[in-house]
Amino acid sequence: MHVHLPTEATDRRAAHQKGFQDDGLLLAFTLPNSRVDAFLAELAPEHELTRRAEPLQKSVKPMTPFAHLGLKEPETLADVRSGPVCAPCASELNSLDVTVHPLDARSSRVYLRGVD
Repeated sequence: MHVHLPTEATDRRAAHQKGFQDDGLLLAFTLPNSRVDAFLAELAPEHELTRRAEPLQKSVKPMTPFAHLGLKEPETLADVRSGPVCAPCASELNSLDVTVHPLDARSSRVYLRGVD
C-alpha cells in the first residue's frame, strides 16, 4: 500500500486477498485521536473526507471484507469520516480508501482498503 504507519499505531491488522484480475489489500490499526489528522494529511486526499453519522442503509458485501481481520465493515459503522485517497498509490494501486472510526475519547481505528 506504500502507507507509512505512525509509530503510535497499535492493534495493527493486514490482509492481502489474491483476485482473478485485482488483489484486495486491507490494513487497519488504532491511533491516538491526536495523531489521526496528521496521518490523514500524509495521505493527501484530493477532497475533504465525508462525515457519515449513520451506517450505510444498503447491504454491503465488499470484495475484500474486513471480516478477514476480525473487524466490522467500515460501511456498517456510524460516526465515521471516509473517502478515497491515493497519495501513496504511486501508480501501483488502482484505488485506496480510508475510513476513520472513533473508538473512544482517546483513540480511533483507521481502515484502509486498496485495490491493486
